[in-house]
Amino acid sequence: MSSSTKQQLVDVLRVKDETMHAAREYLRGEGFTEILPVILSPITDPLHHDTFDGTVSFYGSPYQLTKSMILHKQIALRTLPRIYSVSPNVRMEPAERASLGRYLAEFVQLDLEVRDALRDEIIAVGEGLLVYVLTAIVEHCSAELARLGRELAIPETPFERITFQDAEERFGKGFDDALSESLSAPAWVIDFPRMVREFYDREDPQRAGVLLDMDLVYPEGYGEALSGGEREHTLQRVVRRLEQDAVDKERFSQYLGFVAEGLPASAGFGIGIERLTRFVCGLENVEQSRLFPKVPGRIGAI
Repeated sequence: MSSSTKQQLVDVLRVKDETMHAAREYLRGEGFTEILPVILSPITDPLHHDTFDGTVSFYGSPYQLTKSMILHKQIALRTLPRIYSVSPNVRMEPAERASLGRYLAEFVQLDLEVRDALRDEIIAVGEGLLVYVLTAIVEHCSAELARLGRELAIPETPFERITFQDAEERFGKGFDDALSESLSAPAWVIDFPRMVREFYDREDPQRAGVLLDMDLVYPEGYGEALSGGEREHTLQRVVRRLEQDAVDKERFSQYLGFVAEGLPASAGFGIGIERLTRFVCGLENVEQSRLFPKVPGRIGAI
């Protein structure tokens, strides 16, 4: 490793450390309680895109490596009203995604959820969190940013909102990159069609087929920042969505047991720490954002 490469890595890791410190500080001030992450479970996010199976034998029973803590977050809200977790995720995605520069097979999400919240409240949390973190980095990591050649602008709130339909009409299918490259500040994509998201995302009672979801998109071509929305929480609607998506209900029998007992209405999101670090530091590839990166399709990493 050259001295310049080592210095860049040191600067990036210091920025990421400040990112996590500021994020925790902000969330604690907003009344959130941190819970420890789940690494292995018989249930995890089914996702709506291809990933390789991450099942391992847990004392003879098939358990999965966590892809996201979405289902556990909902269950946790039976105990606490506002929670977050710094959650390691394993998503072994197709090798061709590595070339896009924003995918890791092992990454960390700051995953949060709020009981009885609507989408607008969670959008406000996301905006407040990002502004707080960026402000802290500008204040405390000026030397690191200077060496990285990165100037950060603190975005004004509220961020722009763009419907999924409008984004697709303007930029075509798979619009994330083109939309991101067109932006000079973060923006929300809202109102996703039901068929592109998971069974737990809440369908708008007034608009069939439209989900009360949102993604935050970074400017300058850095792509998706976070994903979230309101959640389905009643047994009838969850089962209906599983059936519509042709998902095997038996896979989620334990989760359905909690739903039958009663889950609170909620909303939340997960924000990728490595992607946030990449954006803040102006990195070409997300693998530059951490030690020991695991890249889709690449074996041999420790």
